[in-house]
Amino acid sequence: MDFGFDEEDEELRGRARAWLAEHLTGPYEAARGLGGPGSEHEGVEIRRAWERELGRGGWIGQGWQNPEGGTVGAGRAEAGPYGNRRLSLTGQVVWAEEYAAARAPARVGHIGENLLAPTLIAYGSPEQRARFLPGIARGEELWCQGYSEPGAGSDLAGIRTTAVADAADGLYRVTGQKIWTSLAQDADWCFVLARTEAGSARHRGLSFLLVRMDQPGRVDVRPIRQMSGTSEFNEVFFDGAVAAEVVGGEGNGWSVAMGLLALERGVSTLVQQIGFAAELERVVRAYVDVGAGDPVLRERLVRQWAELRTMRWNALRTLGAADADPGAPSVAKLLWGGWHRRLGELAVEVRGAVATAGPGHWSPGTPYELGLDEEQRLFLFTRADTIYGGSDEIQRNIIAERVLGLPKESR
Repeated sequence: MDFGFDEEDEELRGRARAWLAEHLTGPYEAARGLGGPGSEHEGVEIRRAWERELGRGGWIGQGWQNPEGGTVGAGRAEAGPYGNRRLSLTGQVVWAEEYAAARAPARVGHIGENLLAPTLIAYGSPEQRARFLPGIARGEELWCQGYSEPGAGSDLAGIRTTAVADAADGLYRVTGQKIWTSLAQDADWCFVLARTEAGSARHRGLSFLLVRMDQPGRVDVRPIRQMSGTSEFNEVFFDGAVAAEVVGGEGNGWSVAMGLLALERGVSTLVQQIGFAAELERVVRAYVDVGAGDPVLRERLVRQWAELRTMRWNALRTLGAADADPGAPSVAKLLWGGWHRRLGELAVEVRGAVATAGPGHWSPGTPYELGLDEEQRLFLFTRADTIYGGSDEIQRNIIAERVLGLPKESR
């Protein structure tokens, strides 16, 4: 596979670099490096404002495909139909690299831009695309994902949240509980997988609904405090919450939900890896600072570097493939989940005993706060990397059953 940058890509690189240098000033200067997994609590308001700044610049929705077909030519930027600029694959990578190099704030609009928007383009009606995509492209409407439930996490088909259509007004009333809902406390909307057919079971009778979060008394968001001290994840309770939009038709929610997961393959994986590279560099510097004397740690750091390079080339290979590989998202999740967890372990092992101590001072009668530094937070948060977003066991089942055609696991 030839994955190189041509003259037009490099011209785009210059424009992207210049735009970021011009706009990452004033209040946004202090927001550089804020946010991201394990740190989503940082600078939420300024990052929301930055999302709108990106929208004004047309930098949101670069990979959205035309619903009527057609792709963007290599290296070119074209005006999209929703106020976005559509870039070629290499152009999207260029932007991602420059964004990471500038240490621009972590995106709060990722779920809307990279999960919901491609799903609406693939399964939504023209009216739904016209209603929701411009708001995402302007950075004005943020989204969260309502899939997992206390009894339906890895086994998503066990969903019990219900949605009943009201014969009088045609609106759905959603009742139930979702859990591990990232960024729900800041989201304007949630796409919810709910059971719309009474008495249905497993994959049948589910629908993909769009629910506004600002419904006092009907939508209740409760943050889940983690051992790292942050609360990116939430419980969300729906008590007759109103939903006017169903995507893909009633009863087709499972197909839409699985289509969304398949659409996750994208340049966002490369953006994630750029962040991983910065974390790895920080751990390597810590190793050098403590004397770089342990050959076993040195060998493990070299292996981390080599595996990260392998993940990058695998992502580029997948993105450049003519046809979508149904197992690609699962392979990618298995690779980066384990890699990132091992990096968290290395981060504290490199520092030795000092990594187990907190910088704060505790006194009797006061709440104990961990007071984590970056390496400690990395270690604690990455313990969940092989679980959230689909556990390793589920990813292996998907690869075995849907790609290799092996017999399904008995249930």
